[in-house]
Amino acid sequence: MQTSATLPDLAHTASRPVHWLATATAMAAVVAGAGLLDPGTAKADQSGEGAVAVTTPAAPDPALVELPLECGGAGMEIVRRASGDLDGDGGPETAVVARCVAGSGTPPDGVYVIARSPTGAARVVATLLDPAERLSVSAFAVRDGAVAATLLGYSSPEVPRCCPDEQEQAKWQWRSGRFMESRLPASVAEGV
Repeated sequence: MQTSATLPDLAHTASRPVHWLATATAMAAVVAGAGLLDPGTAKADQSGEGAVAVTTPAAPDPALVELPLECGGAGMEIVRRASGDLDGDGGPETAVVARCVAGSGTPPDGVYVIARSPTGAARVVATLLDPAERLSVSAFAVRDGAVAATLLGYSSPEVPRCCPDEQEQAKWQWRSGRFMESRLPASVAEGV
């Protein structure tokens, strides 16, 4: 066994507060620098050597689009929104439920799909539910590449607009270059 007298002088390896301060400062700079780098929606593909990061664009923002909703001077509001790849192109679309602002009663809803144009601008590509149908949407989601909604309606003009008495499940799915619609009464849809 060697004695301390035969060991080289290792005085420079003793930790002092200045060393800890320098180390902490360097680590803080590294963490701060990493925080400034925004990966956005990049996803790493680790499928092999030379793999390249793939960037998925963000879903279109409905606030950047003028919806085809005629409200006169009342204004329009987006009630619900959901995003997902609806047409199988790998990029997300945004489906929205919108209606005119009303002081009372239940105004009819419209359901629209917003996608990105080839230049990247957001645009309305489909009207799934026209407000002219006079229906309201009570539940809404994008699942498995389809838009699903619970629609509420009225059996006659005598039914008060506050209290819909009909309900059906609607689903819109992209097939053959367009959205195909299917609807079932709620009682039938529950049994399926």
